Amino acid sequence: MTGTVLDEALDRLRASGPERVGWLSNHAPMAVEALARAGYGHRVHRWIDGYADRLEERPRGIARIAPDEWRDPLGDPVRTGDWLDLFDREIRAMPWREVLVRWWPRLLPGIAAGATHGVIRVGHAVRALRDAETPARVTELGQGLAYWAARWQPLAPVGAGPYRSTDPRAALDAVPRVPDQRYGIRHRLAQLADLPRWPEVAGAVPDVGVGPAAARLAAVVRAAAERHGSHGYGNPVMMVHAVTATNAVARVLPVLPEGMWPAGLAAAWAATAAVTAAYAPVEPRPLPPPRPDLTVAELTDRAVAIGDPHAIKYADAVADVLAAAPDQTLLAAAVRSVGELAD
Repeated sequence: MTGTVLDEALDRLRASGPERVGWLSNHAPMAVEALARAGYGHRVHRWIDGYADRLEERPRGIARIAPDEWRDPLGDPVRTGDWLDLFDREIRAMPWREVLVRWWPRLLPGIAAGATHGVIRVGHAVRALRDAETPARVTELGQGLAYWAARWQPLAPVGAGPYRSTDPRAALDAVPRVPDQRYGIRHRLAQLADLPRWPEVAGAVPDVGVGPAAARLAAVVRAAAERHGSHGYGNPVMMVHAVTATNAVARVLPVLPEGMWPAGLAAAWAATAAVTAAYAPVEPRPLPPPRPDLTVAELTDRAVAIGDPHAIKYADAVADVLAAAPDQTLLAAAVRSVGELAD
């Protein structure tokens, strides 16, 4: 990774807020981390130049959030500036790993925050910090956590227990769809509480029989990536989050105590199931035939050429999946999906 370029980019973005026009996420910190990670450091500043008209100023605070008074403003976007100020203080007062361990169980139940962009931004920040601990990256983690806290949004209550299938792909097939497929994600997620079998399906994490939570989570990420190839056409952008949100949790688990891993797995599975319920079409479409000549580098090249942040982040997540186990069928499907994410 071109660390210097990434740190310069994060410093450049530091004064921008986590959202624009009142709701849409600022994707720049996540996209530039993915670009730098993939070896496109030379494209980072040019990409920010093209994204600059989507950046808004960092919101100002209203009132200081005391350390023991965090529950009431949780999930209040009006207090975004206050949350940013709180995490600026927290991240200066203690090591970033301690801040993360302290806040992860508080924020995890609200994993739907900002259409899951809160946890996604934290996942990119943690991966960057695992490579190199720099002031810019520590600050970015604080801003990601603040965004998650400000938009904290729990999903409808879920049940518990082992899923009847050991295959995450079959588990995703069993997820029921919300009845009203109009409007945005908040309208769709609000229907989960009344959705038949939602508690059973979302609360029962597939047990792939491969051991610890990290391995089970990796299997869920792969299943979500495969499903984007067959079902992502229904809403290519929103279905991406079934992959990237889950993969963000996978990036964070290695720096957390193992005792926190099962809760991360459960929340990630619920998020994947929620996005699937909200956006997946009824019928799959055929996957493209595998092409032996395709490479992950070509997938990334296409995403970078498109320039859309969702394309960049999706290709980045799929690259993680394929690094663990190459799959030319998934790669071909991902190349098609990236093409559909053009702005």
